Amino acid sequence: MLPYTNEGLSALAQGLVLSPFTRTRRLLADIEPGMSVIDMTIGEPREEMPGFIVDKIAAAQATFAKYPPIRGSDELRRSIAGWLGRRFNLADTVDPAREIHPTNGSREGLFYAALPAVGRRSFPARPAVLLPNPYYAAYIGAAATANAEAVYLDATVETGHLPDLDAIATDEDLLRRTAAFYLCTPANPQGAIADRAYLERAIALARTYDFMLFVDECYSEIYTRDAPIGALEVAAATPERFANVVVFNSLSKRSNLPGLRSGFCAGDGDFIETLAEVRNVIGCQMPGPVQHASAAVWAEEQHVTAIRQAYRVKYDICDDVLGSRFGYRRPAGGFFLWLDMGQLGGGIEATVTLWKRCGVKVLPGAYLAQPGRTGHNPGENFIRVALVTGPAETRDALERIVSVSA
Repeated sequence: MLPYTNEGLSALAQGLVLSPFTRTRRLLADIEPGMSVIDMTIGEPREEMPGFIVDKIAAAQATFAKYPPIRGSDELRRSIAGWLGRRFNLADTVDPAREIHPTNGSREGLFYAALPAVGRRSFPARPAVLLPNPYYAAYIGAAATANAEAVYLDATVETGHLPDLDAIATDEDLLRRTAAFYLCTPANPQGAIADRAYLERAIALARTYDFMLFVDECYSEIYTRDAPIGALEVAAATPERFANVVVFNSLSKRSNLPGLRSGFCAGDGDFIETLAEVRNVIGCQMPGPVQHASAAVWAEEQHVTAIRQAYRVKYDICDDVLGSRFGYRRPAGGFFLWLDMGQLGGGIEATVTLWKRCGVKVLPGAYLAQPGRTGHNPGENFIRVALVTGPAETRDALERIVSVSA
């Protein structure tokens, strides 16, 4: 009998799949920064969090003495349903008991969702998980754990920074063995937003070939012009409602609460039911006080408006300092810059140069992507810059970057 190897878990165990932050830390480990450090690598919001959060946690501190419900409290699920209703024109449309499942941040939900996606049906060959390229690391970790083939769909300037659905539609052999398609909108790191027509096409493909469409909307509340449309908003207008569609969101970016670890998934009720039972076996509950506080945060919008305005101020600074340098154009959503560093030798070399000469720490784009179906890494020439510092520090960092390229 031939020995069996789980290729996905083997890749994780052998360190073949590494966090981009680990790789960047190793890249710069023996290099001294040339100036005072400005770290623009991690997408950790640093704007002011809601002032009432501490009081809400304290008000429910007695629930620390109880095992919290894995499916979330009624209060929390109703609050999330209310927010979805207000934000995405879904009033009285989403069933909080069956179509919403709270998670410890969006990353946990995105990871666990791959397991029932692969397990829910049989496939003619090794299951595939489609990923935007560049991608969020949780997607590739999920595919590897489920022992599915990660298929990287390049999202470049030519494709509007989203996977090319026309190209996907022609590969029926791939689609027949697809278990899930992860889509991020607004995209991390490019900030592109999928419009209604794009989402309609993606949903139609998911239903035609019976795979799960996982839409990561965690940057949905950070936008510079129009509010992004949501996948559930599009799906709700179809006869099948939320079939084959699940969205993921969290309070990390929307409300500057990355440390709260509070998110949710919503959509296809049958899938949500299965995912809830998977988490009931292997997942961790969200603490009771966190659930109580989260319900209050989802119900309040004033702080979100203030946070969004703070990012607009920083994008005004980007417009002023960068102009059209490095291929910069003000992104439609999110809080990242995706800058072309071809003139500095590509993203990895530019990351070293910026650190060595001006103390600005960024992520090489090549660490956020893989060689796709064409064999080329679409992030090779790019760096990702997180606009999480204050306005003055943001301007300082961008002026340093510009000075290095002069």
